[in-house]
Amino acid sequence: MPEPIEDVTFHDEDWYAEELADRHYVGCAFHRVDLTEATSRGAIFTGCTFGDVRFNVSRHTDSAFTRCTFIRCNLFEAEFTGCKVIGSTFDRCDLRPLTVTGGDWSFVTLAGADLRGVRFTDVRMREADLSGADLTGAAVRGTDLFDVQWRGAQLSRADLRGSDLTGLDPTAIQRTGTVIDVFQAGTLARALGFDIRD
Repeated sequence: MPEPIEDVTFHDEDWYAEELADRHYVGCAFHRVDLTEATSRGAIFTGCTFGDVRFNVSRHTDSAFTRCTFIRCNLFEAEFTGCKVIGSTFDRCDLRPLTVTGGDWSFVTLAGADLRGVRFTDVRMREADLSGADLTGAAVRGTDLFDVQWRGAQLSRADLRGSDLTGLDPTAIQRTGTVIDVFQAGTLARALGFDIRD
């Protein structure tokens, strides 16, 4: 891993289809940078700010975006595979359609985000903030959702099968047509105070 680039601000740069392999940025700011179709593998961004950055159709593998802030960024058809996005915040970003496979998104703030139709598969999202988020029709499969903040979230027609729903209050969400499995049904029944017996 090369020496980190620290506290540098990047403005209005064209990084279209850039290959960001093994780069390391700490405390940097990226404003109006075009990362359309860019790829990252093993890149590390720590405490960075992304403002009005285009991540359209970008691909990120085994990269880390820890404690970063994304403001008004466009992630149209972006894909994250095995990435760490721990403690990052997404504020007024365009996140559709987003695909996340594996990795750790714990403590991420996606409050009020439009996540309709997004796909999260086998992701660790413990204690993430999804309050007020719209996950209508989303697929959140095999994902660790322990102690996620759900209040006011829209989960209509979302597919949550195989995910850990510990801490989910079914009365705090919109859930018409939400798809769950038999094990999850027991978890939610207990959350509503039912005593399940054979």
